[in-house]
Amino acid sequence: MTSDFADALASGPLVLDGGLSNELEAAGHDLGDALWSARLLAEDPEALTRAHLAYFEAGAEVAITATYQATFEGFARRGVGPERAAELLALGVESAREAAGRARAGRPGRRLWVAASAGPYGAMLADGSEYRGRYGLGAGELERFHRPRLEALAAARPDVLALETAPDTEEAAALLRAVRGLGVPAWLSYTVAGDRTRAGQPLEEAFALAADAAEVVAVGVNCCAPEDVSGAVETAARVTGKPVVAYPNSGETWDAGSRGWRGRSSFAAERVRDWRDRGARLVGGCCRVGPQTIASIARTLSGG
Repeated sequence: MTSDFADALASGPLVLDGGLSNELEAAGHDLGDALWSARLLAEDPEALTRAHLAYFEAGAEVAITATYQATFEGFARRGVGPERAAELLALGVESAREAAGRARAGRPGRRLWVAASAGPYGAMLADGSEYRGRYGLGAGELERFHRPRLEALAAARPDVLALETAPDTEEAAALLRAVRGLGVPAWLSYTVAGDRTRAGQPLEEAFALAADAAEVVAVGVNCCAPEDVSGAVETAARVTGKPVVAYPNSGETWDAGSRGWRGRSSFAAERVRDWRDRGARLVGGCCRVGPQTIASIARTLSGG
């Protein structure tokens, strides 16, 4: 698929943003419910715009929307009907686009992008199952879950769809079918442990699913340990021949029982040179990676 965004990838690396939730929490927002940051789509969309703007001002060129955990099913549990849910999904794209507009005000001509996030089925369950996968659903059921949300996001005309944090090849295959014909390019990124998906499948097998998908302009990993990125980037580039996306967590570990992070950050901006050299063209951070680190990534990539 040819697009302005795909053309930009061909011209050199683009800097992604970092963890939206930690920026929102730093601003005092409580995200401790099943909708996570998507709750603010209805309650405080301006807060989302400010968080996106913080990353753009730090040097990010791509903002990932607050729709990772936004689904028709999740909104329905809050009494939100499908028409309003579709409006909220579109608002996620609009909030990021508004932040891009504000960021350009001081730097006319700056090229900025909006990636509409679509998390895995397990994100809707809000029980950590996106880090296990294999939910016991058939491929058709997963495709039917993903397609309406992807249609709503695509209708808002983001620059790219971010099919994020896929835990296994079953869900990745369903996502690839669900994104067909929407007219918006996509990237597909897995959450991984070592050289395998979270469900234990070899990354060669996982990345190969996207090799011939015309809609997919980049493939790679997110929401994983920084130490797992280099090998995954090299494998993704070799297997697919596509640009690679890489945005790991800080290196801290999420404890689902206590609903808190443990350990220390192992994310060093200097790592991104190696990722770039192995084929990464979309580079940023996921959970617990803030604007300061994104600024360091931007400086590192611009410095050669």
